[in-house]
Formats: sequence, structure tokens, C-alpha cells
Amino acid sequence: MVGILVVSHSAEAARGIVAIAGQMAGDGVPLDGCGGTDEGGLGTSVPAIVAAIEGLLARSDGVVVIPDLGSAVLAARTAMELVDSDIGKIVIADGPILEGALMASVEASIGADLDRVAQVVGEARDLRKLQD
Repeated sequence: MVGILVVSHSAEAARGIVAIAGQMAGDGVPLDGCGGTDEGGLGTSVPAIVAAIEGLLARSDGVVVIPDLGSAVLAARTAMELVDSDIGKIVIADGPILEGALMASVEASIGADLDRVAQVVGEARDLRKLQD
């Protein structure tokens, strides 16, 4: 099964998104979130991302990382380089963090592979909340 890592600049946002995704996907999908700096402020922490990736890799076939902003992408890329022995099992997905995490977790719950789970994060960009 594919694991999902939410990387946000806010620890509270990361926890909340993981909680919602977990409720949607059930207990079988490995989920984790990290957000905030090591000092507790807004930002990202490469060591926290590395630890989360390693933890998810220990209980999954691969990890889809869903970042909130561009600097979270940079932090995730740096973390990937530090976990280079498993770099082929880690994908950073480009899409909305909340909708993407929800869709990715549901897709992972039905056994989709790493590429497909990452793909649905991007597809979440086209979801409409209001129908005209």
C-alpha cells in the first residue's frame, strides 16, 4: 500500500488534513503529516520530513508527498536526497493539499500504485465545489 505524507507550513493544518484523509480512507492507509519549524513556528523542517518519510517507508510500498507551498516542495526535495536509498519510492505530487490528500488516501485504500496515487493529487485540481 502507498503511504501519504502531508507537508504544510502549519502543524495544525497538517494534522487536520491527515485526520480528514484518515477518516475518508480508513485505517489501512499509512498517513502522516508534518508542518511547522523545529521551533514551533510557521514553516517546514527537513529533519521532520525525513523522519516522516522514513516512518512511512517502513510501513508502505512508497510515499506520495503532498506539499502546500513551493518552499515545502523544496524542503521535501531536500529530504528526498537524504533518503536517497529509497528515492524511487518517493513522489512529490502537485495539486491542492486538502483535496489531493483526500483523493490520494482513498485511491491508496483501493490498492492503487505510487504513480496513480500521485496522479489523482493533480486531478484534484479540477474538482468543482459549485455546479453552475
